Amino acid sequence: MHEQEPDISASGPEQAGGPSNGSASAKRTSAGLIALLLIGVMMFLPTNFVIRSPGPVLNTLGEVDGTKLITIDGAKSHASDSTLDMLTVYVQGGGSNRVSVPVVLEALFNPTKDIAPEETVIPRGVTSNEQSEQNDQQMVSSQDQAVAAALTELGYDFKTWLDVAGFATDTNKNVLRKGDRLLKFEGKDITSLEQLKTELDQRGEKTSTMTVRRKDSKGKYQQVDVKVSTTASDSGNRQLGVLLNTSHEFPIDVKFGVENIGGPSAGMMFSLAIIDRLTEGSLAGDHQVAGTGTIDQEGKVGPIGGIAQKMVAAKRSGATIFLAPAENCSEVVGRVPDGLNVIKVSTLGEARKALEGIAKGADPAAMATCE
Repeated sequence: MHEQEPDISASGPEQAGGPSNGSASAKRTSAGLIALLLIGVMMFLPTNFVIRSPGPVLNTLGEVDGTKLITIDGAKSHASDSTLDMLTVYVQGGGSNRVSVPVVLEALFNPTKDIAPEETVIPRGVTSNEQSEQNDQQMVSSQDQAVAAALTELGYDFKTWLDVAGFATDTNKNVLRKGDRLLKFEGKDITSLEQLKTELDQRGEKTSTMTVRRKDSKGKYQQVDVKVSTTASDSGNRQLGVLLNTSHEFPIDVKFGVENIGGPSAGMMFSLAIIDRLTEGSLAGDHQVAGTGTIDQEGKVGPIGGIAQKMVAAKRSGATIFLAPAENCSEVVGRVPDGLNVIKVSTLGEARKALEGIAKGADPAAMATCE
């Protein structure tokens, strides 16, 4: 296109008449200004991305503003020389706080940050406030599961209750009620979600008797037997089609002093801190260990988001050992800061064994890692 312009301008009297060139020049200048203006406006338009960056690091065995992160009543609590850090991630953007193009571009060239689509953090149709409430609920649930996992690991006895929180399908919607507490399945006490899943699978397609604790119209609790059915999931497991809340009755009282932090990713580190407090000595010796991962009552360590940023935060805080969920290994490889030894774990038992070994002088670099 530009190569044709000299031929057109030289073909007539306009070549000698300055006004036409000036008019063309003015048009090009105006077009350039408009383009720059549009680019400038676009640069500050909100985007549908979120930015993850390293957040604060908290020692689960320590204090924040004079408040202990973990306090135990009902059992002797032992001092420890270990540092067991839980890690956080700043999430910038999403919802009503969308980030602009320059912020995204800065993150693009910052190796400590990651860019992700907004819906990976805040699902479509969910407001920022609703997401914040969900994160707070996940933190409370993770703390409850952390206590359960720690006490299970240490051999404590406690009761587990499963309560109907809602319905995923209509399978038992006319049989069970929201608020029902599941007590027995085919006459056998329900002790955990995993145990109930096993019982359901063994029962197969048969209709079964479920004993529940239910509040009547006068507000009194009664035990009621109901007939429940199950359907097969895509994986073949039998499902009741209900959403369940898990609650526990523990022999000790564990309080958490964590504020303004949401999500379930500190579960494993909470469990390790509780184990350290309930046992003599220092779980990891005098080492500073950081880690992340969800936890369930049986001690399974689950994957989390933002692990690359958490490794950066761990390194900055002075940790030399990092416990990573095995399921996050694909995100770990190639992003480990120099001097940080990553140990992959699938269970709380594996994490505990690794730290006990390190306390006795084992080389963390020789332990299982992400490859």
